[in-house]
Amino acid sequence: MLDKIESDEFLKLSDTYPVLDVRSPGEYVAGHIHGAHSMPLFSNEERAKVGTIYKKSGKDSAVLKGLDFVGPKMSGFVKFAKRVAVDNTVMIHCWRGGMRSGSVAWLLSTAGLKVKLLTGGYKAYRHYIRREFAKYNNLVVLGGMTGSGKTDILDCIKAAGEKVVQLEYIASHKGSAFGAMGQNEQPTTEQFENDLYASLSVFGYNDKIWVEDESRSIGRIFMPDVVYDNIRSSLLYFVQVSKKDRIDRLMRDYTEFDNDMLISNVEKISKRLGPQHAKLAIESIETKDYRTAIDIVLSYYDKAYMYGMEKRDTNKVLRISIDEGMNEKEIAELLINYKE
Repeated sequence: MLDKIESDEFLKLSDTYPVLDVRSPGEYVAGHIHGAHSMPLFSNEERAKVGTIYKKSGKDSAVLKGLDFVGPKMSGFVKFAKRVAVDNTVMIHCWRGGMRSGSVAWLLSTAGLKVKLLTGGYKAYRHYIRREFAKYNNLVVLGGMTGSGKTDILDCIKAAGEKVVQLEYIASHKGSAFGAMGQNEQPTTEQFENDLYASLSVFGYNDKIWVEDESRSIGRIFMPDVVYDNIRSSLLYFVQVSKKDRIDRLMRDYTEFDNDMLISNVEKISKRLGPQHAKLAIESIETKDYRTAIDIVLSYYDKAYMYGMEKRDTNKVLRISIDEGMNEKEIAELLINYKE
């Protein structure tokens, strides 16, 4: 049985049934629906060859070549689909909901599986989630200077039952020149958007959702414009943590890494630090005087953060002084129960 459905229904049902992405491995890596299985009809090379034949000789010749590639794989597709199926049901998409997904859907239906096919394919899904981003505009933004522990505070806010989206977790990057240290490889910007939508979609449009204050880019990925604009215009809880506590935290987070790695990241911002400050920071790392190095680097990041703060609507900025020595759980409780 074959059932063609639109993006909204497809994504709702994807919580129950497995999604099979029949695009090429390269297309899947560039961006895929969160949680989808890769079951490519063609390899990257096969897809390129079929495309070339289509341009040179037309559709009929391309279809015949495609059949040559697909024929030996057909039983494998059925076996894989049956292995991952839930209640004998799978969901399928390709790029535009055309021949690739249609042919696999026919095959699996013939083999006795119930198939739900995404109308318009991955392209329609991408259009859909981009429209959806604008609907999540009840954000509460947690801000603070570098080293304030915003990520851990948000974890505590989430543990207390609040709704939280951790942008840096999704981006696999902590935002600064040092942000890739200890992180997995970053996704593409396209995949970041897909995973961000998956995180947002578990909440209602009007739910209060906590996020961290971020710049437009997090490492090499870029946030959707509408999400970034919402962050910039939303209420900001700016935690004012002492520099001592911030340096203590950064000492815990970063001094476990190799000195050469730390120096390499200082060199990335050497022009912004200024040659003398950069030289002193590097020398301090070499002599394991990490507090001095961190203090120097913070001078740059503090100025950069305050520059961005000055562009916010002051009526939407709550400055919250944090007592020295307060831990993340205590700060989270303060924020959740904060009254102006």
